[in-house]
Amino acid sequence: MTERLLQYLWQFQYYNKQNSILDNGDTFQVIHPGRFNTNQGPDFLEAKIRIEDTLWVGHVEVHVKTSDWFRHAHQFDRNYDNVVLHVVWEHDLPERDTRIPVFSMQSRVPMLLLEQYRYWMDSASFIACGNQIRDVSRIVWISWRERLLAERMQRKSAMVFSFLLQTHQHWEETFWWLLARNFGAALNFEPFEAMAKSLPVTILARYKNQLPVLEALLFGQCGLLEGEFEDEYPTRLQREYLHLKNKYELQSIRQSVHFLRTRPVNFPTVRLAQLARLLYRSSHLFAFIKETEQLSEIRNWLSVTASEFWDEHYTFQKSSVRRPKKLGNQMIDTLIINTVVPVLFAYGLLHNEELYKNRALNWLDELEPEMNAITNSYTELGIVNKSAFDSQALLELKGHYCDAKKCLDCAMGNALLKRSVAVYMETCTPHLEKVP
Repeated sequence: MTERLLQYLWQFQYYNKQNSILDNGDTFQVIHPGRFNTNQGPDFLEAKIRIEDTLWVGHVEVHVKTSDWFRHAHQFDRNYDNVVLHVVWEHDLPERDTRIPVFSMQSRVPMLLLEQYRYWMDSASFIACGNQIRDVSRIVWISWRERLLAERMQRKSAMVFSFLLQTHQHWEETFWWLLARNFGAALNFEPFEAMAKSLPVTILARYKNQLPVLEALLFGQCGLLEGEFEDEYPTRLQREYLHLKNKYELQSIRQSVHFLRTRPVNFPTVRLAQLARLLYRSSHLFAFIKETEQLSEIRNWLSVTASEFWDEHYTFQKSSVRRPKKLGNQMIDTLIINTVVPVLFAYGLLHNEELYKNRALNWLDELEPEMNAITNSYTELGIVNKSAFDSQALLELKGHYCDAKKCLDCAMGNALLKRSVAVYMETCTPHLEKVP
């Protein structure tokens, strides 16, 4: 038994309420179980409990054992002064005056529910409810996916706000940092972010019409213009960078970019060249995002091709078969999902502008879904994945609910547990009250 499961049982009143008696023998009735509290203090606030003929209005605290009250030193915490009921699984202090009425639930909870919960907690499957999830109504999933996406956007907004704080509320700088970070993808997000932070947009703006200079700055700050080169192009970039480094007193980043375990088209050299081209064709990055209404315009804006040198190179040292290094559709969608949408949503959130939040979410619904091991596994279980809206919700579900076994906080898990209890009460114990 866990405290979280007990909280869940009390919150939804999933127990036998017939002849409800406290451990001291008094009868009681739950008028309202209280409001679940996720902050400091008692577990449920503003509950209404009728004990014998008296209506008590106050808080409810939940523990596995009665002695946990003293183990947690609640008797010294004034936040617990207005607790009117102590709900426990096991009342292990019958001889001690607890001063607060105690209700133990151990004999009142359907075993079917407990067995279901234990099965989920012990499951090593992709998701604990994998063999039952098809039984959940599609209406439940549609509502839940919207909540999941909202939570994911809130979390992504937190990173935007963190950057915004560091840039002193400079949205252009903030967008530049996040854009560069995501150009680095999973393998190089740290050095690319460090590079962006080392190059203020004020410096980049001075050379917005000079592509070689922008490349020199990006490559140089990432430490990719060190040593000797055979080709004239990197040699020229090296000379340009040394001049700019002295002029602006730049310090190259300490993190190293990584080439291993990645395809040549995703090499950091190629990505930096494409990022430089995007800077070259854009004067104000965030302003463009904020003013654009059509997703197609964003896709066209991100559809950049690296400079001519990279047509026959993946690195500075070795030539290759000629192939223009154009940013692929999948990478474009990834940048929109992880950069454009979160920043636009965060802007709307901070300024209470529904227009920008709705636009960001609508763009997600227009984008193709992300296809990876996680989303594919959910699809095999019957969960629809038709857009980036769906796939982002699925990633949030897997990372923050399924992996953490937070089944009691999941709408899908709640629906399955409620169904189990309802079946139990209808078939095994018809004399019990039905689940609300």
